[in-house]
Amino acid sequence: MSTANHAETIVSTVARQRAYFRTGATRPVAARVKALQRLREEIVAREKLLLDALEADLNKSHFEGYMCEVGLSLDEIGYLIKKIPQWARPKCRPTPLPQFAARSYELPEPYGVTLVMSPWNYPILLSLEPLFGAVAAGNCVVLKPSAYAPNVSHALAELIAAVFPPDWVAVIEGGREQNAALLEQSFDYIFFTGSVDVGKLVMEKASRNLTPVTLELGGKSPVIVDRTANIPLTAKRLAFGKLLNAGQTCVAPDYCLVDRAVKDELVAHLKKQFVAMLGTDPMENPEFVRIINRKHFNRLQGLLEGENILYGGSHRNDPAGESGWIAPTLVEDTLEATSKPMGEEIFGPILPIIPYDDLEQAIDFIRDRNKPLALYLFTKSKRTVDRVMNSCSFGGGCVNDTIIHLATHHMGFGGVGASGMGSYHGKRSFDTFTHYRAIVDKATWMDLPMRYMPYQKVNEKLLRLFLK
Repeated sequence: MSTANHAETIVSTVARQRAYFRTGATRPVAARVKALQRLREEIVAREKLLLDALEADLNKSHFEGYMCEVGLSLDEIGYLIKKIPQWARPKCRPTPLPQFAARSYELPEPYGVTLVMSPWNYPILLSLEPLFGAVAAGNCVVLKPSAYAPNVSHALAELIAAVFPPDWVAVIEGGREQNAALLEQSFDYIFFTGSVDVGKLVMEKASRNLTPVTLELGGKSPVIVDRTANIPLTAKRLAFGKLLNAGQTCVAPDYCLVDRAVKDELVAHLKKQFVAMLGTDPMENPEFVRIINRKHFNRLQGLLEGENILYGGSHRNDPAGESGWIAPTLVEDTLEATSKPMGEEIFGPILPIIPYDDLEQAIDFIRDRNKPLALYLFTKSKRTVDRVMNSCSFGGGCVNDTIIHLATHHMGFGGVGASGMGSYHGKRSFDTFTHYRAIVDKATWMDLPMRYMPYQKVNEKLLRLFLK
């Protein structure tokens, strides 16, 4: 299909969705709940197809695919289905005394036609979770999966088509041409997950129509390990966070600041943990996720050239030659951060190890850089926790663990500064795709005269009594 035809398809899709939204068909709570129930049933029915697609695109095992994508998606949609009737009700609010007599409330309404642009690294989870929120709030949705995960993209297109008419939810497949054409359209809300550079472009395009955006980006998420930490357990949980999806995770531990007194012990336990998780030759482990494509594979190899490698560093091409595997690798660096892996977000199974002598050095190191999407602190010291939390700004994180802060309905997940804006998960997903209108319903049986001209001294005294 030509570029012009792609653009025409996108224009007509958005136009049809806008017309459909205006019919009010997406607004009834019962319709939203029913649609999400049908979607949940289809996800369950297509579980193996979805997991097979993940395996084809990323060599992601069915265990990891269910744990990190399909299972989390089912958990989230089930929670939203239960909560939509409660969240969609008008919310009563106090009425200020000067507005007596009146009833005040907030009335939630959907934005309208929304765009969800998702990445390749968790292509099911990061497509479906924002889509759930948009539908729960009563919106129409155009979903654009990543072309880097084509098997998942096709599977999602078939899944959505089995549940929704395209006038309500549509999937646009393709690459950069489709992305560019979509960003030329006028949407009522855009939800983007991806790189900082593309996030800036999305925000720039959205600004032309004053379209609100949520940007889930990334950055270099630090780990701090102090001398009080349980080092064997720290290594185990740090290795889990780093090797999940072969490090291709937006909240993966990107580098590790460790107290020099326990640095060698931590490195030794990380080596043991990598072997325990993947074996002596990780590239032979069938459950080790593949680097997504040749471009990223070559980039990661380039980051290791000439570096002081403490462990790992090997790689292997996949049989098709399109990508391959990078072994878990520890790179030694200093607080001067001169290694190549410290020059960009790694997005792979490479972990720089940076020793510090005083906690303030670690804190200053983090504060001198862009605000990260996540921060992980390993310590037994409450004072250390308080010091780091009160000094460092970041999207979210864990104390004595990694990654798991995003796997909950009860807290929002999102970035700050260069790592993003806005949040979602649970109620935050509903709120993200909802505009809350403030309504004052004023009584007509009485009318306080003080606000009307001509202004009177006595009314001014009353006014000052109320407003102070």
